[in-house]
Parts: sequence; structure tokens; C-alpha cells
Amino acid sequence: MDRLEAVAQEIEGRGGKALPVEMDVTSEDSVTGAFAEIADSLGRPCDVIVNNSGMSREGWFTKMSEDDWNAVMNTNLTGVWRVAKHGANAMTNAKVPGSIINIASITAFRTQYMSTAYCVSKAGVDHMTRQMALEMARSGVRVNAIAPGYFKTEINDDFLESEEGLKMIRRIGQRRIGEVSELSGALLLLASDAGSYMTGSTIVVDGGHTLSPL
Repeated sequence: MDRLEAVAQEIEGRGGKALPVEMDVTSEDSVTGAFAEIADSLGRPCDVIVNNSGMSREGWFTKMSEDDWNAVMNTNLTGVWRVAKHGANAMTNAKVPGSIINIASITAFRTQYMSTAYCVSKAGVDHMTRQMALEMARSGVRVNAIAPGYFKTEINDDFLESEEGLKMIRRIGQRRIGEVSELSGALLLLASDAGSYMTGSTIVVDGGHTLSPL
């Protein structure tokens, strides 16, 4: 919450409005409580949802514990479903159109050593996005996804600075990792009326990484 409050202060300092709300995507009570708090504070449901919570547990799949597997799935896949479900219901019950943006990954389309749980969870997010879009298409709620390549985050910063990470970066088409601001174009497209005829799409933002020859 301290990070959310700091961002909220920055937004308000620029003349905007912000409401930081705590949510644990692995808890249904937390998710429903957060959406209720938003609706009570704003007088309407949240109409743009970005499903960005994610985690990873590295290791060979033959060595991974069930606890680690379940932790990744409950956050990266079930958590996305849980938030989208309750967010979509809030919008449709209030007859408010909106946009749900799920954050997948290029690992949904390619393999990676010691990342089976993460890759499978993101592949699930990619396909679940299309399933959600199909079921919500007549409701006015659009569901799309963004599949980022490598951007420096708390999940991967150690890897990107390692020898293997530097080798991987050299295989990216643009020979660099992305800047977080370079995700803004895809995000704003899907969140706004500029993407009003888009649903069930996954936009890849990876500097050409998935174009690397095998």
C-alpha cells in the first residue's frame, strides 16, 4: 500500500485523482472487497481493469514442489480469472461498458528452461483472454491482452544482469530490453475507445524477440 499511496500522491500532484485500494488476487474476499470499495468511493464500478499481478518460481518441473506450482497458478492464472470475473460482473450488473486487459507474456508462445509453471500460466492467460472475450462480446465489456517481452522488473532484474541474461538480450531483435513506458501505447489503445473494435486480441510488445530464429 505504501507504493500505491506514493503513486496516488504523484497523480494528485499533477492534478489528477487517485484511489489506492488493497487487493490480494489470490483471495476472493479481498477481490470482492476491493471492487466494493471502488464502487462505493466512485459511485460506479471500475470500467478499466489491468490484470498485472504476477510471480514466478524457477526450477525444473521434475523438481518443483506442488506448493510452488500452485502459488504461481493461483496468482498468474486463477488470480486473473478471479479479478476479471468479479470486475466483469460489476460492469454488466451496472450496465457499464468497459475494458479488461490481461497481462500475458511472450513466454506464452515460446519455451524457456526452468520456467514451466510461469510459461504455462501465461499461455493460459493468453487463451483465457479469448474465452472471456467470446463470452463478454455482447455485454459491452472488451477483453484483450498484452504479451510483453523482457522489461526489467523485480521478478527478473537479477537474471537480466547475469551472463545468461546478457546473452538473451543479444538475441532480441532490437538488442535491448524494453522501457516500461513503451508498454503505454498498447495499454492506452486497449483501455480507450481507440480500441473499441478490439476484443480477444493479444498485442505482443517485445522488440522483435519472438522473431528470433530458432
